Amino acid sequence: MIRSHPAYRYAESCLNGSINAPIYVKKQCAQFVSIANGENEKYCIDEDKAETIGKLLKVLVVPKGLKAGNSVYDVLSGFQWLFIIAILCTVHRADKTKRRYERAILEIARKNGKTFLIAVLFILLFLTEPKYSKFYSVAPDGSLSREVKSAIEEIIQSSPATNGSYHGKHKFKILRDYIHCNLTENRYIPLNYSNGHLDGKLPSVFLVDEAGGLPNPYAIEAMASGQLTILNKLGCIISTKYPSMHNPFEDEVSYCKKVLDGTVEDEKVFSLLYEPDDKTNWATNDDILEQANPLALDMPSVMEDIKDKRRAAVEVESKRENFVTKHCNIVYQGVGTETYIPVSAVQECRAEQIDWTGKEVFLGVDLAMTTDNCAVAMAAFEDGKVYADVKAFIPADRTDEKSRLEKVDYRAAIRRGECIACGDRVVDYLTIEQYVADLEANLGVTVMGIAFDRYNAISSAQKWEAGVTDKDGSIKAFNTVEVKQHSSVLHPPTKWLEELILEKNFVYTRNDLLEINFENARCTYDTNMNRYVNKKKSNGKVDMVVAIINALYLLQQDTEGLVSWVAM
Repeated sequence: MIRSHPAYRYAESCLNGSINAPIYVKKQCAQFVSIANGENEKYCIDEDKAETIGKLLKVLVVPKGLKAGNSVYDVLSGFQWLFIIAILCTVHRADKTKRRYERAILEIARKNGKTFLIAVLFILLFLTEPKYSKFYSVAPDGSLSREVKSAIEEIIQSSPATNGSYHGKHKFKILRDYIHCNLTENRYIPLNYSNGHLDGKLPSVFLVDEAGGLPNPYAIEAMASGQLTILNKLGCIISTKYPSMHNPFEDEVSYCKKVLDGTVEDEKVFSLLYEPDDKTNWATNDDILEQANPLALDMPSVMEDIKDKRRAAVEVESKRENFVTKHCNIVYQGVGTETYIPVSAVQECRAEQIDWTGKEVFLGVDLAMTTDNCAVAMAAFEDGKVYADVKAFIPADRTDEKSRLEKVDYRAAIRRGECIACGDRVVDYLTIEQYVADLEANLGVTVMGIAFDRYNAISSAQKWEAGVTDKDGSIKAFNTVEVKQHSSVLHPPTKWLEELILEKNFVYTRNDLLEINFENARCTYDTNMNRYVNKKKSNGKVDMVVAIINALYLLQQDTEGLVSWVAM
């Protein structure tokens, strides 16, 4: 029976090329088909459960849209079938009451029926989960969380089989704050997101909607930690792409890719990642639209509407970010936004570790106002590559305030060693000055020079020039060089850094805060087409990137063979 099921047919069509699916969807489909074909010794498909689900979906009615009035069974798209059957019907061979998957991730473009899909899934769970189960949904704000509740209500009220009475009681009781199924005593509750008030719940099933818009992973972790005693726990995490690559959903997607690639072993995760294989040619490549919008493959009118939006985005720069991010499922970073370097290119330059011992390094310092972020970067040239490390410095007493305002988890950055909190409401420049003085003793490097911006840094530069006592009690004096913050001066190192990264000749160890800075960085051109990172036009803090550019200003002039390049 399962081989004739819509879920199986969809998975098989993705694998044989009849349906244009991205690589990671194909990998998940291959896993599903293998289990459905009986090739997995540990897991199988519970065909009786799949048949029960089919019967239930035949009595649910689509409340609105192009196919309003039809049964849900008749209108579900192939990927929706696969999502439902895979996570609810993939079970252990030895104990068919135990489901395989405990975490389900759906990455998909806007207007692909994800809210409708989750609403249908919750109604199925209302009717099939053990009595007294609790279901929760969380989203970046209360209105988004209640979108799922509204979708559930509309299906229940449009379907005679669920909208009627049973033994004198309504089958479903719909109140402002929850939906209760009187048939099973199961209850669904939409929650407002709050950073610290989601603990203490016992969810059999939870949904985190638009997870890409969450400021941190707290909601996911709080819901998951409440499921420890649940036998068939399930957590659904769904979202479109968001403009930033640093959010909890991207972490989930990255983990799912590792699972599907086989580099991480986790049999409890199921994912459908509709992220197109080609992430550059969005303006002309129809494959991108087809791979990001699986529902539109079944609805030609929807696909034509998306293509109309693409034509508008090609012509109007202000429309591009929303279209590419939300309808192509690609983090957009293009010329229209004056983005400096795509963060995806930066991430390809990560290394596991760097041995700094014996390296000759140049430092770049960006000291802002004492209430703002500061940064110290270190760069060395070796074997045709530039090795770099950078630390941010923030006022200790403003850590939580800055985290809320900038939507950056500075406490996590401090734990990872990417950021140093010093002072109270203002940055302690003495801490920064001592950090520089101790670098040679701490890392075994030789500091060849310090590049600084005169604004806010002149006092510290004078101290380094005169000599500062390091951790071993030695007096360290450094050569300091002012880097004039003018496009003609900053253009060469700005251009060089971009070339190093794009050619993968830039090396750094993982530094999420630095990557966020690259994500924020926006450039400005002068009349001579000289380019520099513009703090005022950037989309957040860029002090770490500026510090690296200052360091490269000196390194570029010192490195053999590059002096002539600077003069070009």
